[in-house]
Amino acid sequence: MSASLKPVSSAPASVADEARAILARLGVPDSAFASGGRPARSPITGEVIAHVRETTPDEAKAAIGRADAAFKAWRKIPAPRRGEFIRLLGEELRASKDDLGRLVTLEAGKIVSEGLGEVQEMIDICDFAVGLSRQLYGLTIATERADHRMMETWHPLGVCGVISAFNFPVAVWSWNAALALVCGDSVVWKPSEKTLLTALATHAIMERAAKRFGGVPEGLCEVLLGGREVGEILVEDHRVPILSATGSTAMGRQVAPKLAERFARAILELGGNNAAIVAPSADLDLALRGIAFAAMGTAGQRCTTLRRLFVHESVYDSLVPRLAKVYGSVKIGDPREPGTLVGPLIDQAAFDGMERALDEARAAGGTVHGGGRYSDVAGDGVYARPALVEMPGQTGPVTRETFAPILYVMRYSDFDEVIALHNAVGAGLSSSIFTLNMREAEAFISATGSDCGIANVNIGPSGAEIGGAFGGEKETGGGRESGSDSWKAYMRRATNTVNYGNTLPLAQGVKFDVDA
Repeated sequence: MSASLKPVSSAPASVADEARAILARLGVPDSAFASGGRPARSPITGEVIAHVRETTPDEAKAAIGRADAAFKAWRKIPAPRRGEFIRLLGEELRASKDDLGRLVTLEAGKIVSEGLGEVQEMIDICDFAVGLSRQLYGLTIATERADHRMMETWHPLGVCGVISAFNFPVAVWSWNAALALVCGDSVVWKPSEKTLLTALATHAIMERAAKRFGGVPEGLCEVLLGGREVGEILVEDHRVPILSATGSTAMGRQVAPKLAERFARAILELGGNNAAIVAPSADLDLALRGIAFAAMGTAGQRCTTLRRLFVHESVYDSLVPRLAKVYGSVKIGDPREPGTLVGPLIDQAAFDGMERALDEARAAGGTVHGGGRYSDVAGDGVYARPALVEMPGQTGPVTRETFAPILYVMRYSDFDEVIALHNAVGAGLSSSIFTLNMREAEAFISATGSDCGIANVNIGPSGAEIGGAFGGEKETGGGRESGSDSWKAYMRRATNTVNYGNTLPLAQGVKFDVDA
């Protein structure tokens, strides 16, 4: 490996050494790194693992050009054949699961099982997409005209742009890429600047699959490495007819108008202020486990993290003290260590945002259990104690998302009232209710219940499967990834009418006779 990959002497070398070895095994070339490039840090220790060579604006535009040319060739490949490429990608991911999952842990700070679980999501979506490659169905439509046939056909759309976030550094790319590629599109990926190494590793794995497949056009999958300016190039380029962007609602408000201005399609996966309701009949043991994972998993840095908890007054005093005990005893620390459940925050800015939110909650009358810096970890990583905050009502920081392990807890007494409170925030991503009352469960997932894209019963709001459409409503953006018909977002629909007769009847009985 190049000199730019040498570990930094002022920080522990173990994370950097392990990451460098993984990058070498996965085939990431030395050309991806450069002295003075963008630093890639590990949140575990805060150390710099490598310096990554950034994509220049001209290089970004050239990459999009290559992707556009690749699309024009790839769309001619039969869809089942395109599915074979994704099958090979799934095989390569299976072979590399341990290494890539470990790299996710090293660069994003996820505990080991979550890092491996993210790669498993990539494998799962590949399996899903392979089957989909033989199911890009169009309809035959009844026509009012004799000797005519009407139908719809689906065609590849073009270059698919993907902007992903640090918290799911590889899975989000796969959710989009696997489907886009079987649909006949090419893919240009701008990963988070906080997780560049996992993107490089994923690209190397994809190139191995492409080599095995043979005949993959140059530029079919491109990666743009850098900050906001590189992402803006992808957003504004007219050669990119569809863009999937994962990030904050603030980011979405900047991206969406630019896409709308050039009539590009948007798949926006934005903020989530997700809530759960614990009803009087709830299985409290089950609820406790579901709440703990949903609120503290990934150190509270999932878009589906549980952030608001409404507990019925009849079970509040039974559940909340038990929950506070769990918060006080959960193992925090190096995510590589066995038994660790809460790893580091991604950076100091995340911790500062958590502290501001807790200060605001105290000022609003909240009682904070936990929170604060956790310092019993080697290195300069930023670790925080998860915070359980009992609030007098849904006010102050409760109404917005703080990307950190804070769970606001509130009492409720009336079901209709709690549904209104549940829905009274800007985001609409994920939600859940814990109840054994069939009427409450059915009401929660009905049209008058949760207004979120995901509504669960007796499981938490976090941890979606690729078989269901992922995404939300309102300030979450309205986009969907994976699921039954999300493939249609990556294709264009044409309605075709074929006249196999010798007359020319017009629709709706219109007459337009001319001398022939």
